[in-house]
Amino acid sequence: MAINKIVQTHAEAMSGVKDSSTVLISGFGAAGVPTDLIHALIDQGARDLTLVSNNAGSGDQGLAALLKEGRVRRIVCSYPRSAGSVAFDGLYAAGKIELELVPQGTLSERMRAAGAGIPAFYTPTSVGTQLAAGKEVREIDGREYVLEYALKGDVALVQAEKADRWGNLTYNKSARNFGPVMAMAAELTIVEARQIVDRGEIDPEIVITPGIFIDRVLHVSATVSKAV
Repeated sequence: MAINKIVQTHAEAMSGVKDSSTVLISGFGAAGVPTDLIHALIDQGARDLTLVSNNAGSGDQGLAALLKEGRVRRIVCSYPRSAGSVAFDGLYAAGKIELELVPQGTLSERMRAAGAGIPAFYTPTSVGTQLAAGKEVREIDGREYVLEYALKGDVALVQAEKADRWGNLTYNKSARNFGPVMAMAAELTIVEARQIVDRGEIDPEIVITPGIFIDRVLHVSATVSKAV
């Protein structure tokens, strides 16, 4: 049977996502956020989620809507507060959401490590700060490093610019951001793609995420991605 990872509906894309899942969601500011998939997750109903993302959303769409619906128990991110992040601010002030603050480079590397099968690594980032409290610190060649553990997801929601039916992906400039590492770090990776092309139309030399890491692809036609 020919490989075909294209799904036809939002409900099919979200099928099987369970309560208490750890969900990795791509995006950097407005670039590369899989907004359609996030709202499909809201409609699907999974709750008590651990959310891993660069930020905690803004306004009332996407990540902010997921938080506002009360579906997220814990968020792991680098920038929980940004312009318009009223949903997170209100929940955190009320003690209704847990926060794990992780430096951006460390966040990306923790997911990359998970995808590569590396259980943990040492980094100089956060040494001597509150972010290193309670963590193992080791001196290597005269410099101190903090032990950080790989960060694996049950589900990843990723936005891509182009996909084929095998799940091979390309991205639009900065909309790539965390997509590739999140796709590798999750058990189930779901993609919303702006374009679906025939097998072979994506030159193998420019494939950013190989289809082996992708489980489902949903075509989402939209306005031009906000990438620079």
